Amino acid sequence: MKSKKISAIIFAVLAAVFYSINMPASKVLLKYIEPTMMASLLYLGAGIGIGILFFAERKNTDKKEFLSKADLPYTIGMIVLDTIAPILLMFGLLHTTSANASLLNNFEIVATTIIALLVFKEMISKRLWLGIVLVTLSSVILSFEDISSLHFSWGSLLVVAAAICWGFENNCTRKISSNNTYEIVMLKGLFSGLGSMVIAFVLGESFPAISYLSFTLLLGFVAYGLSIFFYIMAQNVLGAAKTSAYYAIAPFVGVLLSVIFLHEQITINYLIALATMLVGSIIIVIDTLKISHEHLHSHTIVHTHDGSTHSYTIAHSHVHSHMANDEVHQHKHNRIIVSEKADKSEL
Repeated sequence: MKSKKISAIIFAVLAAVFYSINMPASKVLLKYIEPTMMASLLYLGAGIGIGILFFAERKNTDKKEFLSKADLPYTIGMIVLDTIAPILLMFGLLHTTSANASLLNNFEIVATTIIALLVFKEMISKRLWLGIVLVTLSSVILSFEDISSLHFSWGSLLVVAAAICWGFENNCTRKISSNNTYEIVMLKGLFSGLGSMVIAFVLGESFPAISYLSFTLLLGFVAYGLSIFFYIMAQNVLGAAKTSAYYAIAPFVGVLLSVIFLHEQITINYLIALATMLVGSIIIVIDTLKISHEHLHSHTIVHTHDGSTHSYTIAHSHVHSHMANDEVHQHKHNRIIVSEKADKSEL
C-alpha cells in the first residue's frame, strides 16, 4: 500500500512537471511556428495521444461513462473555449516571457472559482478568498510592463484572458466530469485542435516544417495528454484534493525551467509577484486539503429509581475540520443542555 501511494505521488509530480514544460518549450517553438497553428498542433497532439489510450481501454469501460446527448451543450462550450484559450495564450507568449506566462496561468484558479460562485452558487471560504486576492494581486503586478507609468503588457493581458477562458471551460467540464475522462480529453483535443487549425488557415498561417510539426505534436501529447493521464493515475489513489495540491507546483516549475533554459531575466517586481503568488497558492492548497464535515451523535441513557426505568436519547451534531491526509483524527464534544422526555415502564 505504501509503495502504491509513493507511485501515486510520483505520478502527481510528473503531471505537474510535464504540464510546466509547455510554456518554455512553446516560447522556443513560436520562433518557427505561427501562434494559432501552434495552439492547434498542441491540442491535436493531446487528442491523438489520449485517443489511442481511450480506444485501448474502451472495452474495459462501462458504456454509462460515455458522453450522452444531455452533455452536448457543455461539451460544445468546452470545445469552443478550448479553441479560444490556447490561441490567446500563444499570442500572449509572443509578447511576454515564459516565466511571466507560467505564473499568470495560475489566474485560471481565480477565474474558475469566481465563475463557480456567480454561475453555480458555490460557496467560497474566507481562506480561499484570501488566496484569490493574493493570486489576483500577483497577476496585476505581472501585467504591468512599467508600474511607474501604469503601462500594461499586452502579452500578459492575453495570458490572463486565456486563463479566464479556461476558467469558463473548467466549469463546463465539471458538468460532464463524471463521464469517461479519456473521452473528454480526446474530444477537446481533436475538435479544439481542428477548430484552431481552421482559424489558422483563415488567418493565412501555414504548416511548419515536418520536424517542428512533429515536435509540437509530441509536446502537446506530453504537456496536455500525458499530464492528464498521470493526473488521473494519481487521483485514483490520492484523491482529488491531494493530487491538485501536488499539481499546484506546475507554474513554479515552469518559472524555474524558463530561467534555467531560456535565461530569462528576473526583475524585483517579478520576485514580489512570485512571492505573492506562492503565498496565495499555498493558502489555496491548504483550503483544498481542508475537509469540513458534520458528525451526528446519539446517546441513550438508562437509569432506574423508585422501581421505574427511565431512558432518554440525546442527539446532537457538530461540524469540525481536518486535513485530507488525516485518515485518523479526533474531534471534541461540547457540553450541551437538552430537554428530556422520559419513557416510563413499570418493572
